Amino acid sequence: MMMKLLINEHNVCDYLVKSCNQPERLLSKVEPLAAKNFNLLVTFLDGEKFLVKQERHNQEGKAAGEFLGEWRIQELLLSFSSLNHLRPFFPEILHFDPDNLILVYKYLDEYHDLMDFYTTKQTFPNQVAFSIGTFLASIHGETFNCTEYEDFFFQRPGNLKINLVKDLQKALERIEPEIFASVPADGLKFFALYQRYDSLGQAIAELANSFTPSCLTHNDFKLNNILVHQNWEQSTESIVRLIDWERSTWGDPAFDLGTIIASYVQIWLGSLVISKSLSIDESLGLAITPLDKLQPSILILTQAYLKKFPGILEHRPDFLKRVIQFAGFVLIQQIQAMIQYQKSFGNTGIVMLQVAKSLLCRPEESMPTIFGLETLNIS
Repeated sequence: MMMKLLINEHNVCDYLVKSCNQPERLLSKVEPLAAKNFNLLVTFLDGEKFLVKQERHNQEGKAAGEFLGEWRIQELLLSFSSLNHLRPFFPEILHFDPDNLILVYKYLDEYHDLMDFYTTKQTFPNQVAFSIGTFLASIHGETFNCTEYEDFFFQRPGNLKINLVKDLQKALERIEPEIFASVPADGLKFFALYQRYDSLGQAIAELANSFTPSCLTHNDFKLNNILVHQNWEQSTESIVRLIDWERSTWGDPAFDLGTIIASYVQIWLGSLVISKSLSIDESLGLAITPLDKLQPSILILTQAYLKKFPGILEHRPDFLKRVIQFAGFVLIQQIQAMIQYQKSFGNTGIVMLQVAKSLLCRPEESMPTIFGLETLNIS
């Protein structure tokens, strides 16, 4: 039986007073926010806002425990003063209730979702991309091959090394008969196409074997999880912040960089004009947000990353190749999500699979398409 949520719109203020040591204040309003977890935005008359999140439970009354990962990052920052300078890029957690899996954040009212910013304004400022690349490189570079930080992760229960590529590889290779009951007919087309392309399975297997955990990684580093300051042009604060660290772990830095590149590519693919009368090349050419509008951001972000963390290329000469392959892998993950939640695999999914296949199987040849340049200049 599904467990009842502890907090609701009527008792959340009492919870803040009793559990978070917050003073009693006059309330302005409480708003539920659409999300996979149960989120409430609490606004007080003095203007301060809190975001209160409780992890949802399944029908057996169990939660995934993802908030433990979110809190672990706060513990990391609190445990090592050497990472203090990175704190402005992270959300500020005021309270964590591990028994009920409730998090209370200071709401970042002056920031908004970067994906919404991009798609609404259809503008892609270089300064924002530069800040993202620099910040990500700081996180990876500051923790790279640091035994002290790695031990912090693995001394805590449940912090196993995660190889998302190998997990998906196994799932795609072991297609059971039960899939016919859970996947719609057009969704089965994906599995048929995947099995037809031997090179795709081989590329994913190679990528899984190359997976190299070596630093703190976010593991869901997409545009929806980045906030940009509303006054980013004039702000003296951090113009970007990274939220939702629930899947964070000790992982492969190429995965994070590949994920954000894939997120930009998805803006392009999500804006395609799809029609049976159009070829794939024609659909790509008619995109509402063409790839050449996104390439400068992808390039600047990657250049900023490599300039801030040049040592990664010394340790991993194949780093950029793996980044491009991970971008393709993330597109495969997105297709899987479309099939699971939207129960569909239409023309958009087919185009996405073609792009993913190119990135995974021909990463070097795909770099000019992604970056808009034959080579990256990081000097």
